[in-house]
Amino acid sequence: MNWVYLSVAIVLEVVATSALKASDGFTRLLPSVVVVVGYAAAFYTLSITLRTMPVGVVYAVWSGVGVVLITLVGWLLFNQKLDAPAFLGIALISAGVIVLNFFSQSVTH
Repeated sequence: MNWVYLSVAIVLEVVATSALKASDGFTRLLPSVVVVVGYAAAFYTLSITLRTMPVGVVYAVWSGVGVVLITLVGWLLFNQKLDAPAFLGIALISAGVIVLNFFSQSVTH
């Protein structure tokens, strides 16, 4: 269940961050509410994950996967342009998360 909670936390954070962009500086009500509720729910589910998993591992996976997903959301939904170095960076972040999960003795499965 740890990985389920962590996955939910990541998705909620990506939704909240996407809504932050859509809130236009908190001038639009609905996206602003999604930001507050989304981040609160993301941190709550993240805190559940931290009961049994190391904080460094959880934060590395949460931030790495979150960066990759929000970059893709920006590219796909907000038409933000990505160049070759951006794609390379995403690939390196993804590789880091994969190495951490499959080869580190710090991760509890």
